Amino acid sequence: MTGIKDVTGLVAVVTGGASGIGRGIAQRLVERGAHVVVADIEQGPLEATAEETGAVGIRTDVSDAASVHALAGQVAERFGKVHLVFNNAGVAPESRLADMTLADWKWILDVNLSGVIHGIDAFLPLLKRHGEPAYIVNTSSMGGFVADMPGLGAYATTKFAIMGLTEALSHELEREGSNVAAAVLAPGTVRSNIARSLRTRPGRARGSSFVQNDISQNADLANLRWLDPTEVGDIVLAALARGATHIVTHPEWYPMVAERAAGIEEEFNRAATLTGGEL
Repeated sequence: MTGIKDVTGLVAVVTGGASGIGRGIAQRLVERGAHVVVADIEQGPLEATAEETGAVGIRTDVSDAASVHALAGQVAERFGKVHLVFNNAGVAPESRLADMTLADWKWILDVNLSGVIHGIDAFLPLLKRHGEPAYIVNTSSMGGFVADMPGLGAYATTKFAIMGLTEALSHELEREGSNVAAAVLAPGTVRSNIARSLRTRPGRARGSSFVQNDISQNADLANLRWLDPTEVGDIVLAALARGATHIVTHPEWYPMVAERAAGIEEEFNRAATLTGGEL
C-alpha cells in the first residue's frame, strides 16, 4: 500500500462529520472530487453540513453497532463501493477519574472507542471486497501519546486505546498484503465543537461528574497554534497520499512525547542494569 494520491471519484465516509475535524475532512474530500457521506448524531447540523458541502448526510449513532451497520448498508447500496472511512466521532467532557460514575465511563467508551470498533467492523469487509486501494483513518489525539491533561483522563484512556487499536490493525493489514491501509490521526488544538460534547449525551445523567470547559478559553492553551478544521483536512489528505500510518497536526508538541519516551527508556535502562542485560 503506497498511499492514495487522488481521491477523485472515491467514496468516503466521515463519522462526526457535521462539525469540527470531521466536517473539515469532508469539505476537502468533496472539493477534490470524492463522493462523501457525512454521518453524525445531530440531525440539524448534519443537514446543514450536507447542504453546504455537497456531501450526503446520514444520521448515525456510532455508539450503536446496528446504527453503524445500517450506515454501511446505505452507503454500499447507494455507491456500490467504499474506499475511505474516517472513524472520527468523539467526545471530550472533563472529570477527575476518581469522581466518574460507571455510567460516565460507559458513555465515553461507547462513543470514543466502541464507535471506532463499530466502524471497523461494519466497513472493513466493504473496503476489502473491491480490492482497490482503501484506507481507514481513526481519530485519536495528542492525548493518545501523552496522558497528562488535567480533567481529561477518561478521554486519554480512549485515545490511547484507539492508538493501539489502529497500530495493530495497520500491522495486520500490512502482513496480509491487504488493499486496505490504516492510519491514526492525532490532532492537537483545533477549532471544533468538541468543547461542547455534553450536548450529545442522551438524557440527563444523574450523579455524573462530567463538566464541559471550553479549552479555547484556557489561558495556557490560548497561546497555542489553533488550526481550522479544513487545515486538518489538508494534512490528512497529504498524509494519505504518502501512505502514512500516523498523522500529526502539531509537530511542535513532540517534546511532550519525547519526555514520556525518555522516562520509559530510563526505566528500561534501570531494569537492564539490575538484570545484567542491555537494551
